[in-house]
Amino acid sequence: MSEASKNELSRRIRRFQAWVRLKVPNGFRFGLGLLLIAGGLVGFLPVVGFWMLPLGVAVAAMDVRWLKRKLGWSSK
Repeated sequence: MSEASKNELSRRIRRFQAWVRLKVPNGFRFGLGLLLIAGGLVGFLPVVGFWMLPLGVAVAAMDVRWLKRKLGWSSK
């Protein structure tokens, strides 16, 4: 994977996280993250893909304090 494609993927994930943070209520974010992870587990199917796994973890991490700290997203 080239550096440009890594930067593009990172930018898209951050943009999706910002949209989720603004539009999805707190209690539903974790559920949305779990649904994305579950979709990523069946990534061999044509409609869903393995790209859903990291996106699901990123969305679910918005509501899980210890995961935010581990990923370095916490302010403290």
